[in-house]
Amino acid sequence: MKKFDNFSKGMGIGGWLTNYKRFNVLPMDWRLPITVGDMEHFESYITEDDVINIKNLGFDHIRLGFDQIVVEEAPYVYRERIMEILLEFAFFCKKHGLRLVLNLHKAIGNYCDIKEDVTLLDSKELQQRFIALWTELEKRFADHPDIMFELLNEVRNVDAELWNSLASETVSAIRKINPERPIIVGGTHWNNCAYLKDLKLYDDENIIYTFHMYDPFEFTHQRGVLQSNPLYYNRKMQYPSDDMERYRDYHRLVNNNPDLVMYKDYERIDRKLLEDILAPAIEFTKQHPDKILWNGEFGTIRHADITSRENYMRDVIAICRENGIPYCVWNYLSTPNDGNRFSLVDDDSRRILSERLGRVLVGEE
Repeated sequence: MKKFDNFSKGMGIGGWLTNYKRFNVLPMDWRLPITVGDMEHFESYITEDDVINIKNLGFDHIRLGFDQIVVEEAPYVYRERIMEILLEFAFFCKKHGLRLVLNLHKAIGNYCDIKEDVTLLDSKELQQRFIALWTELEKRFADHPDIMFELLNEVRNVDAELWNSLASETVSAIRKINPERPIIVGGTHWNNCAYLKDLKLYDDENIIYTFHMYDPFEFTHQRGVLQSNPLYYNRKMQYPSDDMERYRDYHRLVNNNPDLVMYKDYERIDRKLLEDILAPAIEFTKQHPDKILWNGEFGTIRHADITSRENYMRDVIAICRENGIPYCVWNYLSTPNDGNRFSLVDDDSRRILSERLGRVLVGEE
């Protein structure tokens, strides 16, 4: 298995070139244009000081999310200033010894926040634009061979073969230009590790596979405002917890089924549950010891109590480390209008939220 330097413990950056707005509150014709205020945000929100801060916290790579509409001014036409910003950020990462993962967080036709009339996997035109965007980025970043390209953040609940086909075409297009670019590919169902089994595998040592981890969702997204279930339930949840009735009550209410009981075999929500949830990822590493599997995103909503956040992150990271799975936490900081704030640093001072959290996130506890 090929080893990549500076790819063991990472920090994700959202809220800058992705999640800078929540489109679901905007009228349809206001959702895609980039405004003057947006550009001012892109110019100023993240600076070299943030890269230094992330380095000093002990991380070795950064996963930078960006949206297609931020980079793409029109079909096959790209915003030069955004390309410059990306290149400047790549320079900062290289200067301070951090590997950069460029993550297409939201592609046109594959948004988490809004319902679209035409989806990415139903439109050949959108697929061609998707491939063209990545080939353009390969050309732009030719002088940065260590940057990893993560093709798409979270593919929806779709036919896995449709996504495998588009991912394969995109990999082939990049390979025609650069045979060695590190490329990251995740699965369907929002990158749930249970669907790694459906992901196409490549005879290519520079392909990395990824999954995300947000279970138990009732805890990680508690009282979140962007999903109906935790918003409706509106209760504080802890981790670990032996208050199983609170978790069972959540599922009874949100599924409107008094007989539905989740996690019925567990007396506690704890590391044992997380190990079972992550079992498909662990099995993937055993079945494919020549492949690299990366936990590219996991976290807890900001208003969960800090001790529970620390405990949850500690256990997920420990399970990953014990199974040779590099990881990247979500998320550095959050914009004021990011309804589900997962930030790990104070949004004003940009200091880590607790000393223990700082130790936990880099695997020191």
